[in-house]
Amino acid sequence: MKGPESAGSRTLTGPQLFLLGGSFLITLGSFAVLPYMSVLLHDRFGLGLGVVGVVLAVASLVQFSGGVVGAALAARIGLRATMLVALAVRTAGFAAFVPGLTRPVVAVAALFLVSCGAALYLPANKAYLVAGCGHERRPGLLAASGSAFNAGIALGPPAAAPFVLTSPAGLFTGVAVLFALVGAGHVLLPSVADTGGGVEDTAVEGKAVEDRAAEADGVAAGAVAGSRLPPFAFTVLAVYVFMFFQHYLALYAVPRTSTAFYGAVLMGYAILLVVAQPLLARRLAALPYATALRLGFGSMAAGTAVLALGGRAGIAVGAVLLCLGEIVLFLKNDLEALARSAAPSATVFGRQRLAAGLGAFAAAVVGGQLYGVAERAAAVPVFWLVVSAQAVVLPALLVVWVGGSARRRAGDGPVAAHRPR
Repeated sequence: MKGPESAGSRTLTGPQLFLLGGSFLITLGSFAVLPYMSVLLHDRFGLGLGVVGVVLAVASLVQFSGGVVGAALAARIGLRATMLVALAVRTAGFAAFVPGLTRPVVAVAALFLVSCGAALYLPANKAYLVAGCGHERRPGLLAASGSAFNAGIALGPPAAAPFVLTSPAGLFTGVAVLFALVGAGHVLLPSVADTGGGVEDTAVEGKAVEDRAAEADGVAAGAVAGSRLPPFAFTVLAVYVFMFFQHYLALYAVPRTSTAFYGAVLMGYAILLVVAQPLLARRLAALPYATALRLGFGSMAAGTAVLALGGRAGIAVGAVLLCLGEIVLFLKNDLEALARSAAPSATVFGRQRLAAGLGAFAAAVVGGQLYGVAERAAAVPVFWLVVSAQAVVLPALLVVWVGGSARRRAGDGPVAAHRPR
């Protein structure tokens, strides 16, 4: 296989094509199993719903937040070696589901192995994909990676539906074999150095130094315009808002429409995400960060407000608007985090996964309470209006707080300069 492309290259290399194909297969296999875990744990193993909820919440937190561990491992042993370790752990996890069919404790342990493997894999995968690439290539590559993952997410559940309850042992074995084969392919990848978040050449490095010097001057106007807006915090908020839709759309949509319509909405959502994200990647990269935040959170606010209307049209249009918000915010936050950091790319992606984990965990904790209150009051549409309000208010409060902090630092600058060292 060829090594990673040069910064000026416009074509995908063999390793990049392999990683994109592998990303599709990995999520196809994962989502052939993971969406059905609540059914298996509850119906097959007899675990209470409260226990099932705790297990799934902790597993999700490990899967997202463990990205910082994956980044640290990549810094120590390299990107390819980290991906190999991650895939070995996930293969062992899916294989362990087979004996876990008769032992609930083994099944739960297998779930956590799979979650740990996912935490280790993704930061190294994304860092390898963009290693050696210039800034102009990153949006397209990350968008293509997102499309590959989302295509697997869309196709995994329907592909596994005929087998998950009738022959789960065969399904788990097949997924474990798939991961073993994908892992064997990773052995052939060349080793690469993680080139870091922002400096591809001397000119770019000089620009980064100038930018940091300008920030040190404490220009408050620049902070409000977006130069100081923290991608980590906005990733937490974006995932927090989005996970309300992810967790509670089924409870809301199925009784008001049908299971078939809900499935069609999810399929359409995934197709739109897969197709639109690469097409919009360059335009999103060129958008000022503050503009992208307004567009993304505005789309999420509008989408959740439209969901409150109910009915087929309201649910379908709301899903489209939320898809647009996801495309804008998830990609733009990653690009901004990369551009602003001189840390290795795997470290940046690990931090972004941690942010996503915090947002998802907060949504799980808050969302259940809010939906329960709305359901008891027979006012479930109000739940979506509350989510819509949060999509407007929380980012605005964060912008105000960041701007105020920048102005305070700017005011303290001259005094700090004369303090004894």
